[in-house]
Amino acid sequence: MFERFFSCQRTIGAYVEGLGLLALRLWAGYEFLMAGLIKLQDLTQPEWFVSLTFPFPHTLLSAHANWVAAGVLESVLGTTLLLGLFSRWSSAALLYVTYVAVYTVHFDLGWQGWNQIDTEQGLGFKVPLMLALMLWTVLTQGAGRFSLDHLRHTRRGHLLP
Repeated sequence: MFERFFSCQRTIGAYVEGLGLLALRLWAGYEFLMAGLIKLQDLTQPEWFVSLTFPFPHTLLSAHANWVAAGVLESVLGTTLLLGLFSRWSSAALLYVTYVAVYTVHFDLGWQGWNQIDTEQGLGFKVPLMLALMLWTVLTQGAGRFSLDHLRHTRRGHLLP
């Protein structure tokens, strides 16, 4: 009886392996793509963005350059994440984009904002934290079976974990 149960579990596992990574990639990729496209619709940064304090080396750039760079990075890397192409590199770069966003925009409440989204006192960083955890998973686990990365490596004869 247990043999049959474990055999069934292995069979089901073989079919669904990689679906979790696919879901994480699709969700995070979509969020970054949409955020980037919103920035690129109007290349003029909003007033609130001009007054932000950026971490180094972004202090060397104008608010406009930071706005456009964020839009381009979020759009391009969000797309590559959706496709599962260069997923680890995309995740690493988007983790940096997320760090800059938390540092400049989402840290109004300090460390107490880790579980807050938007309050009268300011913005918390619950949503960026969740996105960062998704990106960390893709960075450490890879894109999964349902990705262009997997297809690229299997065609070369390299198997990804």
